[in-house]
Amino acid sequence: MEPSHKDAETAAAAAAAAAAAAAAVDPRAASSSSGVVVQVREKKGPLRAAIPYMPFPVAVICLFLNTFVPGLGTFVSAFAVLCGARTDLPDRHVCCVFWLNIAAALIQTLTAIVMVGWIMSIFWGMDMVILAISQGYKEQGIPQQL
Repeated sequence: MEPSHKDAETAAAAAAAAAAAAAAVDPRAASSSSGVVVQVREKKGPLRAAIPYMPFPVAVICLFLNTFVPGLGTFVSAFAVLCGARTDLPDRHVCCVFWLNIAAALIQTLTAIVMVGWIMSIFWGMDMVILAISQGYKEQGIPQQL
């Protein structure tokens, strides 16, 4: 009699639970068992993917502007696209990416009245800084550990 697919899943789950229990008792036991490397890729929408990779000082200035005047830093970052800044939308034309950034800036400005745009604007600025840092790591050839 051959084991069913459900029995194999149950056995795999039991083995994983046993390995986790062994790791809790002895941390060296976890390193001796075989592990699986999982890569996670973030799926970005068009507005989020249109955020340009800028130099770190420019990204910090945009974050500062977005913190005190919602949408202003995003508006400034739209012009960075026209100056040649790379985005995660390589298949879109530069003008399209520029207008996506202008649309994001307008959304942030118009919805700042109800605090949503202000919060969105701060997160947008933080994303600009994170992208600038990750670009710096890539240029220096340093592996990222987040």
